[in-house]
Parts: sequence; structure tokens; C-alpha cells
Amino acid sequence: MTRPLITAAELRAGTADPVVLDATVDLPRPAHDGDHRAGSGLTGWADAHLPGSRHLDLLAALADPDAGYHFAHPGPGRAHRVLHGLGVRDGRPVVVYDRADGFWAARAWWTLRALGVTARVLDGGLSAWRAAGGPVVAGGAETGAEAGTAGGAAAGTDPGRAPVPGTASDPGVLTLRPRPELWADLAEVRAIVDGHRPGRLVCALGAEQFDGTAPTRYSRRGHIPGSVNLPARSVTAADGTLLAPDLLRAAAATLHPVPATGRTAPTPAAAGPLVLYCGGGIAASHLALALVVAGERDVRIYDGSLEEWSARADLPLSVTGPTVPGPTG
Repeated sequence: MTRPLITAAELRAGTADPVVLDATVDLPRPAHDGDHRAGSGLTGWADAHLPGSRHLDLLAALADPDAGYHFAHPGPGRAHRVLHGLGVRDGRPVVVYDRADGFWAARAWWTLRALGVTARVLDGGLSAWRAAGGPVVAGGAETGAEAGTAGGAAAGTDPGRAPVPGTASDPGVLTLRPRPELWADLAEVRAIVDGHRPGRLVCALGAEQFDGTAPTRYSRRGHIPGSVNLPARSVTAADGTLLAPDLLRAAAATLHPVPATGRTAPTPAAAGPLVLYCGGGIAASHLALALVVAGERDVRIYDGSLEEWSARADLPLSVTGPTVPGPTG
């Protein structure tokens, strides 16, 4: 399996010609309950991006507009059109990054993974790239310690121009192999809450969002009953990269309940999947990335997350519950 992370040094030194995608979305913290203000990250990409990169629109393009909640994963047809237009092709490496905290890059990575497209996340994003001396296109001009390219992409090109289908600029094909088992829907989550199927619900939001003491973008505060809380930010180091693998494995271990003395621990299959959620499936994707790096194999994301769940008045929410200690190091 291809490692899900790539360092800035590795990307700079690579000889391949990857498709480099900036997946940033502008999403301010809510000022009050119901305050959901999401905006395209295209302007920010134009202001500063890796040479040769393109902007991947997770808000409107690579999303299902009919799902009833933000950032819903798209169907294969829509995804194929968007990704093909960005130059994604069979056999060509894909690297995703963002200009924020890594959550958007992780969401893009998980969405591509669920479509059968292998991609890697630039660990630490644009900040790590700059720290490694990588050049940045800012306002149309390349800046940085050295003039160069992002993994072999031509510096100074206009990465917003997609290949023209059916021409010499559009070599190869894109084959999607959807993996629906990487997503959980509302019915599955309800069945876990009701005890009708195995699974461990994990909320990736911060503790204040989990316990309902902070404003929410969504209809109601709180968390899905029976959830544990492992904030996605707790698996991130101070420099924006993921924590070391041993710390991630320690965090993952806390999500598997220890049986009482004398009892046999359930097998992973019997315990069910780790079903991650947050407000809109973004922080959950970052936590999912960390868990995959830690070696977890049965991880799913509840795509509708609290935006879908809280909008249903018949579905319960709790404001108290267990918090899993985050990794330290």
C-alpha cells in the first residue's frame, strides 16, 4: 500500500510528475449556533500555492449537491468529471495539501481513497513546504529560497488550465474503483447507537464541541450518544504535521476498549469498525488519516456527521460523555 503521507523534502526531491492539488476551503469558526459560512479557497490558492498545483474545490465541485449537507462525497460520475479535468490519470501520482491545518487535505485524500484513487497528503501542507525552502507562486510570481518545481511540475505554468479532453494534452485514462465501505450512513450509525450492530463511534471535534459548551454550525449542540471523543487536533504536532507513528498507534489503542479481567478481548471484526464523525466530515477525515497511518484497517467516516444528525429532531444528542486522552510527546 502506498504510504498516505509525503514530506516536503520528498516532494521536492521526487522525479515523478504528480498532480498536486490544493484542497483548502475557507470555513470560519461559528460565531453563534447555526453560523455556517463556507467559501471557496480559490482566491487563497491564487494568492499563494505550490508551483504546478491546482485548486480542488471540495465545497461545490467534488461534492454531492443533492445530499442535503455540506461536503458530501460525490458520486463516481461527478467525481470522474472533476478529477479528469484536473489532470488525474491512472498511474500518475497525486499529492494533496492545504493552506490550513491539514484537515482539508485529509478530506480530499479520503474522498479519493474511497473512489479508488491513490493519493498522498503533503504532511504539514503549505507551511511545511515553505519551511523546507520550497518555492511558492504568490500573485503570479514564484518566490522562495530557490526557484524550482513541485515534484517535477513546470514552474511558472498556469496550473488552473486543465488538459483538453480528446487532445494530445490529455493522455491516458482515469479509472475509478469506488469503495463504499469507507463511508457510513445515518442508518448504520443509528444501528450502532441502538446496539443492533457493532461499531465504535468516535467524535473528532474538540472537547467544547463534543460536550456542547461551544457554538456549533449546526442545528443542535452535543454529540451522538455512545460516542467517545478523540479530537483530530490532538494527533497533530505543533508544526502542523502528524504526530510520530508510535504516538498515533498509542492514540488508536485508546479507541479499543480493554475487557474486564478474565475476559477475552473481542477481535477487531467482532468489535466492529471505528466510525468517525465530526460536524461535516472534515476533522473526521484528519483523524482517519492518522488512524490509517497508525495501522488501523477498519475505519469509516459518517459523511453526514452532525450536520445531518442534528437536523433530525427525532435523533438524540448528548452533552456529556467520555473523552479519550490524546497522545502526548
